[in-house]
Amino acid sequence: MSEALKCPECGSEHVYQDGPLWICPECAHEWSGEAAEAGERGERVIRDANGNVLADGDTVSVIKDLKIKGSSQVVKGGTKVKGIRLVDGTDGHDIACKIPGFGAMNLKSEFVKKA
Repeated sequence: MSEALKCPECGSEHVYQDGPLWICPECAHEWSGEAAEAGERGERVIRDANGNVLADGDTVSVIKDLKIKGSSQVVKGGTKVKGIRLVDGTDGHDIACKIPGFGAMNLKSEFVKKA
């Protein structure tokens, strides 16, 4: 597996596994084995603000106040969102969900953390 695996940051082929993480000795980038396996299968990997791999059906928390475009409402930081769905967003919004009190909307994965 490590023979075909390359670092997602610098493309180096000299990567090694240390427990659940893969490490590149050239750029010191670390990533999880789940992400490495998904990358080998050609799947898109979506991560939260902390670098955790997200999947359909996960529960996430919003990490900061988010203004809703076209409205004066704000989704407060700490709001829990259950049952997310990963989508191929054209403008970076890669999570489709229903937020209690707001309804259906799309979020960017960089503004959520896995709960």
